[in-house]
Amino acid sequence: MNFLEEKILADGKVYPGNVLKVDNFINHQVDIDIMRQAACEFKRRYKGVHIDKVLTIESSGISIAVMLANMYDVPVVFAKKGETVNCTDDKYMSQAYSFTHKKMNSIFVSRPYLKKGERILIVDDFLADGRAARALIDIVKQAGGEIMGLGMLIEKGQQKGGADLRSEGYRVESIAIIDSMDYESQRIIFRDCNI
Repeated sequence: MNFLEEKILADGKVYPGNVLKVDNFINHQVDIDIMRQAACEFKRRYKGVHIDKVLTIESSGISIAVMLANMYDVPVVFAKKGETVNCTDDKYMSQAYSFTHKKMNSIFVSRPYLKKGERILIVDDFLADGRAARALIDIVKQAGGEIMGLGMLIEKGQQKGGADLRSEGYRVESIAIIDSMDYESQRIIFRDCNI
């Protein structure tokens, strides 16, 4: 069992509807030690892979993206959800469905921040159906970048996102893959990845 699986078992809560609540250490309050360990693990798994930028989606992916980009000494770019008064029309756009919020989000990255030929590592907190990951992949493709991999803190292995992305040839590295979880018993079963 790895550090993230141990933390999920200690502090995570299963809610009805296949929801894993980890807001006390990942997506509301951030446990810096867990993020540091996760960044080290991604760096180990992508050893020898040249990265120009780390890309994520706001907001929960930002903490791991910053920690990892610091290790590579490269910029972090995060796709924003929705329009702001200071955004330009010069942007790459895609659509990402939020499993947690049950709604479609328009996401965008301003064009100057992703360039043709850049090698991009996509990271995020969760991978379920893969819709956020696909939206980020779409944005990288629009920019003419190269996707070097997708690093996910937690993958819901009982959902199809990770399997579909891997079958399409994407390198997906997930630190914790959940094969099943049960609200009534609060039981969480992790996939044995032996990595």
